Amino acid sequence: MPDIRHTPQAPTRAQSLAAGERIDAHRHDDHQIVYAGSGVLAVTTDAGIWFAPGNRAIWVPAGTVHAHRAHGHLDLHLVGLAADDNPLGLDAPTVLAVSPLLRELIVAYTRAPADDSPERHRLLAVLRDQLRASPQQPLHLPAATDPRLAAVCEILHADPAEPRTLAALGTVTGAGERTLSRLFRSEFGMTFPQWRTQSRLYHALRMLADGTPVTTVAHRCGWSSTSAFIEVFRRSFGHTPGIHNRLSP
Repeated sequence: MPDIRHTPQAPTRAQSLAAGERIDAHRHDDHQIVYAGSGVLAVTTDAGIWFAPGNRAIWVPAGTVHAHRAHGHLDLHLVGLAADDNPLGLDAPTVLAVSPLLRELIVAYTRAPADDSPERHRLLAVLRDQLRASPQQPLHLPAATDPRLAAVCEILHADPAEPRTLAALGTVTGAGERTLSRLFRSEFGMTFPQWRTQSRLYHALRMLADGTPVTTVAHRCGWSSTSAFIEVFRRSFGHTPGIHNRLSP
């Protein structure tokens, strides 16, 4: 990522991003919690893409070079924590579930960034407690390092509905099925079907945030039926795709 902007202190604030708007690559000396109350947030690093709908937040550790992109309109809330204040003990970007209480705490804490009152410090203490209780979510598309694996991923990113098997994709990219299967496990820690589902969910979230109808999303992302898509989406995000953009605070 060229032209890396360095901001020593991670900002704590609320802001809006229009659909398609980006915050270019940058890093902070502090940790940051990034929460979008509406739309879908994507955080990109050299290691891949982390994505979060309105009931998820993304933990970005201190020093991580990252960029943001909005899919749909984002009501973005940023919470900075000092580098020695890591209530989660995490050293890599991570998607976290956001309970209704944690959502309200984040929104309240980012409402008045300049407030240094005892009340606001107590608010942060409760927010940190709730963070520690937040389940981690596997909403991450890792970046491939092996060029053969990267070629397969590129084909499927270009067309999430691509139906070819791993063996068929291997003939196009010059790698055998067993080699590719091994690479998916060694580089991504998941099987090819697991990765493909993850990729399709990412593209589905992007399309839904842009207002694409659920049936169209299911078709474009390769599900055999709308009901099959809805079930996978519900298991992954805890709600159906028809309501995911009505989760804003």
